[in-house]
Amino acid sequence: MSAALLELPLAELAARLRLGEIRARAATEAALAALDRRGRALNAVARLWPEKALARAEALDRLRARGRIAGPLHGVPLAHKDMFDREGERSEWGTKIHAGRMATRTATVIARLDEAGAVDLGRLAMVEFALGITGHNPHTGHPRNPWDPGRVTGGSTSGGAAAVAARLIPGTLGSDTGGSIRVPAALCGIVGIKPTYGRVSRANAMPLSYSLDHIGPLARTARDCALLLEAIAGPDPADRTTSARPVGALAATLDAGVAGLRLRFATAGLEVEPEPEIAALARDAMVAFRDLGARVEEGPIPAMATFNALRRVVLTVECAALHRELVRTRRADYNRETLARMMPGFALSAVDYLQALQLRIPLLERFVAEVFADCDILALPTCPVRTPTIAETDTGADARFVAVSNALGSAIGFANYLGLPALSVPMGLDSRGMPVGLQLVGRPFAEALLLRAAHAFEATTGFADRRPPGAG
Repeated sequence: MSAALLELPLAELAARLRLGEIRARAATEAALAALDRRGRALNAVARLWPEKALARAEALDRLRARGRIAGPLHGVPLAHKDMFDREGERSEWGTKIHAGRMATRTATVIARLDEAGAVDLGRLAMVEFALGITGHNPHTGHPRNPWDPGRVTGGSTSGGAAAVAARLIPGTLGSDTGGSIRVPAALCGIVGIKPTYGRVSRANAMPLSYSLDHIGPLARTARDCALLLEAIAGPDPADRTTSARPVGALAATLDAGVAGLRLRFATAGLEVEPEPEIAALARDAMVAFRDLGARVEEGPIPAMATFNALRRVVLTVECAALHRELVRTRRADYNRETLARMMPGFALSAVDYLQALQLRIPLLERFVAEVFADCDILALPTCPVRTPTIAETDTGADARFVAVSNALGSAIGFANYLGLPALSVPMGLDSRGMPVGLQLVGRPFAEALLLRAAHAFEATTGFADRRPPGAG
């Protein structure tokens, strides 16, 4: 019974919990057991809170017995990246430096999941300080991809993506500063959405780059992501960058289909040319969208190399500013990969940084005018290269590691720099049996449209039902 519970997508599990067909305690016990067994084997778990989680589940069952539900996620067991604080619990940010750190406040997104009725099981593995795209972390052990434990998960939401893909939990929250939701979603064969900058509060979540950080969900389906995003999105006085724009009922429009929608399939302007297998899968995805009634045209986009270069300036400078004192006093406690990505920020000038910030709004306006004047959604591969092995990328901070990292993230950083909503949805398996992701990007605050398109695509392809070997 417990394994069967974990096979349910989040939306179905939530519906059955609200109806009382499944008890919150049963779902919580199943997820805790799976995380403790398979999750630790995948190096996906940072720490679990079984006593508190079971107490919360039992309280929700008593509430349901009185004919009441706590919210749309009543009794749904979730666990999250080790960067989201919960008051009174450890939050170590994937680091040696913050080992034993106790949170004094609860992150807004976690509080909102509580209000929606979710059960918080604990925290999952992540890249040190979320600064890495492969998933490597020598301090805690490299998380392993459920599709092939010898391959990377993608980062920095490494443990979360692995746990969702392996059917250990139905969903999780991650962060995306340069692809850390979309890349692990693509490499692990699940859906992940980075919302528009300001759509979701970052209060009391670990900061990496104030101008680029985004928080969003990863789950098995677009509908699951829609339910999670509805729960966490919206303005927050504790985060002044959040938008007052209404979120709306994201799940309510999922079944509207894509007939008449205009998609632009990016064929030029990419910094790294997609490998042949990935390009072929992307073209097959465009055929599927045409069959669904969408209008698909191929065309160029503004050069991504420019956006990637500007994003790196902003990221490294803001990250260096946050870490200046720790690098001075505890440099030996950082891993080499983190330092390799961070250190250039100390060498850049204030002029470089300010110019990168000043260009952001005019470049966003130009991008929207050029790309979305004649299309509703931009489509392109999430990652242009196939999933590397852990051994191929566990090379410290050398040129090979940097090259692979840059290639994995070459098609996603522009959406962080411009603040655009973007998601990754599975579009098939490569010849090695590894998942490949399709990225859909929209105008600011077009999350509902992207989720709708992803839902239509996964419904016709069945990719959301594919499971890794030994999942659950």
